[in-house]
Amino acid sequence: MPDSKPQIRFRDPQIEMAHGAGGKATRRLIDGLIAPVFGGPLLEPLGDAALVETGGACLAFTADTFVVKPLRFPGGSIGDLAVNGTVNDLAVSGARPAALLVNLILESGLPSEVLAIELRAIAAAAEKAGVQIVGGDTKVVEHGAADRMYITTSGIGLMDSRVRCSPASVRPGDRILLSGPIGDHGITILLARGEIELEADLCSDTRSVFPMVDALMSIGEGLRWMRDPTRGGVASALNELATDARICIAISEETIPVRDQVRGACELLGLEPMHIANEGQFLAVIARERADEALNAVRSVPGGEGAVLIGEVREAPKKLVLSLSAYGGTRVVDMLVGDPLPRIC
Repeated sequence: MPDSKPQIRFRDPQIEMAHGAGGKATRRLIDGLIAPVFGGPLLEPLGDAALVETGGACLAFTADTFVVKPLRFPGGSIGDLAVNGTVNDLAVSGARPAALLVNLILESGLPSEVLAIELRAIAAAAEKAGVQIVGGDTKVVEHGAADRMYITTSGIGLMDSRVRCSPASVRPGDRILLSGPIGDHGITILLARGEIELEADLCSDTRSVFPMVDALMSIGEGLRWMRDPTRGGVASALNELATDARICIAISEETIPVRDQVRGACELLGLEPMHIANEGQFLAVIARERADEALNAVRSVPGGEGAVLIGEVREAPKKLVLSLSAYGGTRVVDMLVGDPLPRIC
């Protein structure tokens, strides 16, 4: 009888180095190795959270791991990043965050005051996001087995009945909404390491996006899809959507908000701002007839004033993201290949 187990093939026998869910290498790792082994209809969508119906309610579950270096940086730290990152995965799945589990992996010799600072950061971020810390686990590993502190989280939320977002809902003519300036987090982390001679007055954008998402969900079925563009940035998130929905996404290059400090750092280092990680922004696809209403809803929330419409969904060429310049030029925006900024979250 032939072996019915999934056949797993890789171009190279070694697992490629991949940092985050935004890059080509990680998507290849998930599609080629992880998903075929676990399988199942609940895993198939590969969204930011798994949706499970039980007892008449639809729940969203998500998990994440945070290994950022350095632990503290302008605008945040590994502690509040762990809360906000998990809350945001639930929010862009259309769920109201309810509870978190927080697991700490601590390197032997970590000063107790460093741990205390991050515990307070976790508590403060959870309170601000309106989510409860309900449990967790702590492990201490030998010196050198972890870089001071890693945090893993699990989150649960209740799905909002007003919306059901998925790539399958996206239609040609839909508009693309971006909640604010991109690249702040990734460039802030890079500068905080002090490895390059470059200074900029810049802070991470780490925050909960749920208040903006909650306002956006008021438009109901006009909201097609959402994603927070973390590792791999806006480019990778939109490429994943274009591939999954088998559509084309055309964005207007000059409408994408990028701070001068981020743009300048990217130009000096040869980086693409749309590949840089964000931790407090989200993307959404909106039905064309509801786009202005959606934009006004997000802008009405404190912190959402910078929201913009950056493009539209087209039928072809399928599975591509195109950037259109003000001068009439067109270029293909690909997913991030590798990661020039590892350990950013």
